[in-house]
Amino acid sequence: MAFEQQVALKDCRYSYKLNPTVKKFTLRDNTFEVTKAGHYQLSRILEEIPNSNQGFLLKITINSDLNGFKVNITDQSGLRLVNIFKENGSRVIQEKFYFLMDSLVDRDIFTKEEQ
Repeated sequence: MAFEQQVALKDCRYSYKLNPTVKKFTLRDNTFEVTKAGHYQLSRILEEIPNSNQGFLLKITINSDLNGFKVNITDQSGLRLVNIFKENGSRVIQEKFYFLMDSLVDRDIFTKEEQ
């Protein structure tokens, strides 16, 4: 999956865009880790019951030039993409995703638009 300037996950209420004023130190301050390729990556487990280790893996990767990013939600193995926003999906997991993304919007890493 290539880096994009705007990401809209399937069935998600919002699309997200990288804030043009984002800085590398802001990413590190918000627990993004630098990968071997020099990209910035944030990984979180979205789970219904805290500390159960049963949920989905959210991975946000921002390229080293800070002009593109990608968002993946996969199963625990990281091999299969998962749509957490389908109608019979867990509302708790959806709300945790929105909460995390809203915190990144508040910190001027992303901007969001309603679809």
